[in-house]
Amino acid sequence: MKSRESKNIISVVKDGLCTGCGTCVGVCSLSAIKMVKNEPRGIYIPRLDEERARTKCNQCGICFRVCPGHSVDFRQLNSCIFGHEPQNALLGNYLTCYIGHATDHEVRYNSASGGLVTALLIFALEEGLIDGALVTKMNRDSPLEAQPFIARTKEEIMSASKSKYCPVPVNVAIKEILDTEKEQFAVVGLPCHIWGFRKAELISKELRDKISLHFGLFCTHVPSFLATEYILKRMKVEKEDVSRLNYRGEGWPGKMSIVTKQTSIRLKVEDYYGSGFGSFLFCPVRCTLCPDALAELADISFGDAWLSELRTDKIGKSMVISRSVTSGCLLDSAQKKGKIKLNAVNEEQVVQAQQGPLSFKKRLLPARVRLCKSTGKKVPNYNMKLSKTSLATYLSAMRCYAILYLGLQKHLRDSLIYRMLVGLFPLTQSSNGQIPKSCRPY
Repeated sequence: MKSRESKNIISVVKDGLCTGCGTCVGVCSLSAIKMVKNEPRGIYIPRLDEERARTKCNQCGICFRVCPGHSVDFRQLNSCIFGHEPQNALLGNYLTCYIGHATDHEVRYNSASGGLVTALLIFALEEGLIDGALVTKMNRDSPLEAQPFIARTKEEIMSASKSKYCPVPVNVAIKEILDTEKEQFAVVGLPCHIWGFRKAELISKELRDKISLHFGLFCTHVPSFLATEYILKRMKVEKEDVSRLNYRGEGWPGKMSIVTKQTSIRLKVEDYYGSGFGSFLFCPVRCTLCPDALAELADISFGDAWLSELRTDKIGKSMVISRSVTSGCLLDSAQKKGKIKLNAVNEEQVVQAQQGPLSFKKRLLPARVRLCKSTGKKVPNYNMKLSKTSLATYLSAMRCYAILYLGLQKHLRDSLIYRMLVGLFPLTQSSNGQIPKSCRPY
């Protein structure tokens, strides 16, 4: 058993380093791994199919090699993808930054912010640049779960618009991509999903040749399923009664909609995100060890444009970071043909718009990593130098994990104390009455 653990994904799960991305499932040619839901923690983790593993697993070790949970060599991947390490430690490698939106009002209004991901995927599909896109939609049969799938039509791409604030193992679809012949795909995912794809592409030329575009989404953390359950309980809605759920949409910053057979509920972002989804209480432990807020290994990165001058915008604009020549050509072509509208911005504006997530992922990360190490917990290897830590950042790290521990205690989640903690301890406090920057949805 010891040698088996060293060559497959079991050790990553046991060390608590799994991101739930699904890459290991996607690359296993023997289908010996499946993603299962860990109900107490509200996350997905991979599990070996014991019978298949016993009779078919050849200990190839590929699932471990592509796993972004235990390690991501940012120096190697930046050199392979972009030809050099980034000069900007906050933004990563990039060519140009923009604020923009889709020109199609329906696409823009029904997206999370600006509709650029949807508009660009539709444009790439209609121009013949891709044959399909790996995207995520809410599952009709399981309304509280998100479902990754390959979209091959405009309508399918539009069905995947809006944010999904719950775990989703996007990269299980690698298997479907590998099963196709002579087709090109775009993939859309959070930073950890993009890491998994990039690591898998390093060892699979077949996969690398089939991925034309990597679209990355800004991310502070992925709220566990416990966050959604908390909101439903607040609204006095039973999980079994939900027939449809959307986390964003209907303009910007959007509304959460909960539809049951009996009623339909709409919640403003500030009524559900800052007081619940943005809290340490619902942040998976692995997310606290992530250094990437802006999907630094993607070809293009997208997120909300949280700038004071855009506060009155009711439809939505996206912040865009173009990182590769391919992405730059796509953006230029789509704008020239009137599908999107872009305005260049400088790196200071990007940092200003994302200062909460960047602080959490960059400035405060070293203290959390060192605190975990000091307590004997395994931490991922990113092949990067950690900055110095201060007493304040250590105190922030201790508070983070103390609150996170409380959030995992089921008996507390129904208590008044728990509700008070959710409101008192978002990822970044705000004193100006706005949604705290780290609590803003991505």
